[in-house]
Amino acid sequence: MSSYLNQLHPERHDAYLDIPEDVQDYLHYLDFVKHLSARSIHGYYLDLRTFFRFLVLQSGQVPADTSLNEIDSKDLTIQDIRKVRKSTIFSYLQYLQAHGNSFPSRSRKLSALRGFFHYLLTQVGRIQEDPTENINLGSPKKALPKYLTLEEAQSLLNNTQSDFLERDYCIITLFLNCGMRLVELCGISMADFRDDTIKIIGKGNKERLVYLNDACLDALNHYLPLRAQLKLVEKDALFVSKRTGRRLSPRRVQQIVERSLKAAGLDGRGFSPHKLRHTAATLMYQYGDVDMLALKEILGHENVSTTQIYTHINQKQLKSAVASSPLSGVKFHEKEPREEPEPYEEASEK
Repeated sequence: MSSYLNQLHPERHDAYLDIPEDVQDYLHYLDFVKHLSARSIHGYYLDLRTFFRFLVLQSGQVPADTSLNEIDSKDLTIQDIRKVRKSTIFSYLQYLQAHGNSFPSRSRKLSALRGFFHYLLTQVGRIQEDPTENINLGSPKKALPKYLTLEEAQSLLNNTQSDFLERDYCIITLFLNCGMRLVELCGISMADFRDDTIKIIGKGNKERLVYLNDACLDALNHYLPLRAQLKLVEKDALFVSKRTGRRLSPRRVQQIVERSLKAAGLDGRGFSPHKLRHTAATLMYQYGDVDMLALKEILGHENVSTTQIYTHINQKQLKSAVASSPLSGVKFHEKEPREEPEPYEEASEK
C-alpha cells in the first residue's frame, strides 16, 4: 500500500499504488497543473482512497463486514466510476456518519469527491455527468477557536522543556507571535529571512511576509549561534535535529509542543501547534490595534470571512465597551409610594 508522503522528505511522495488509475491521474493534475503542496495532495489521496474502498465494499466484491483498511481499489476502472450515482454518494455519506466521521470530516471528503468528478467531467471528458452536483451537507455550527490566555501563553514559554532549549523556545515563540501553521514553521529556510521579516510558504504554495517582533528576534538570536555549531546535513533548514542535522519533521515539532504543554500543566485540554496559531491571532486581536484585513494577511487566510471568527472571541473588549457607557453607574433608587392620580375623564361624544 502506498503511504504517499515520504516521512523524511514531506515535500516528496511515493508512487500511488493502491488507487484507481484515474485517481492517480487526478493527483498528478493537482501536483503539476494546480501546484498544490505535497501535504494537500496527500489529504486528497486519503479521502479519495476511502471513497473507492467503499465502492469496492458496496459492490459486493468483498464480504460486507470487511474493514475499509483491508480493501484495495486499484483495479477499479473508468467503467466502475461511471456507475457512481447520487444515491452512491448519499450512501457513502451515511456510511461515514455511521462510522463516526464528524461533520467537518464528511464535508471535506465530499469536497474531495466534487473536485475529482469535476475534473473527470470538465478537464478530461471521462464522464458525462457529475454525481456530486447539487449535493450539499449544509452549514455546520461554527465553533469558536480554542486558544491559550495571555497568562497561559506566558506559562508555556516559561516552562519550555527540552534538551535543546534555545531551539524549542524559538519554535514556541514563533508559533505564539506569528500565527503560522505547523507545516509552514517546519518549512522555514535560512534564505527566507530578510531584516525583520520572514517569508512563509502557505496553503497552495502562496507566499506571504510576516514581520518578526522583538520576542521573535531575541529567540532567534539565542538559537542561531548554537545551530551554526551543529553538523548540519540540511544546511538551509531553520529548525534542525541536534542529533541528525536534518530538518525537523512536523511530528517532531508536535512532540516538542506537547512536552512543553505538559510541563506548563496545560496538557489534556486539546491544545496543539494549531491552537497556538489560534492563540497568536486571538492575542493580536484582543491586545493590539489589529483590524480584520491585517489579521487576514498575517494568518494567510484566503478570505476575510475565515478571519472574522476572531471577532467573536473578544469578550474582554465587549465587556469593557458596555462598562464604559455613561449610564453604567446609575443605580436603582427606592422611592416613596405615591397615590396614583385620577384618570382623566374622557370627553363625551356629542
